[in-house]
Amino acid sequence: MQTPPSYAENANGKKLFLQRCAMCHGADIKGTGALAHKSNPPTPDLTTAAFKKRLRDYPGVIVSSVILRPNGDLIPKTLRENGVKVAPYAWKVSDFRDLHQYMSEVIAASR
Repeated sequence: MQTPPSYAENANGKKLFLQRCAMCHGADIKGTGALAHKSNPPTPDLTTAAFKKRLRDYPGVIVSSVILRPNGDLIPKTLRENGVKVAPYAWKVSDFRDLHQYMSEVIAASR
């Protein structure tokens, strides 16, 4: 079985995050993006102790609950209301894995 790429090697996860998430979450994943305070509720800081615990308790929650958003319209609504157009993207399983891994490792490394 192949070992997943490390944080430093995970170019796809970083690229996806910067293209599709950083406008709200910021490059530092702390809720510092340009649109962070334009959503209701505001974009959370994903590096807090509470979120780190949630990530440990429920691996995969970041990607599955936020990107798939089966019960909400917060992200698309925030983008629409602020005139941000994000091109449609056909997610692959490897994209979910890479994005989750990238975010998890950045979050774990944060202080």
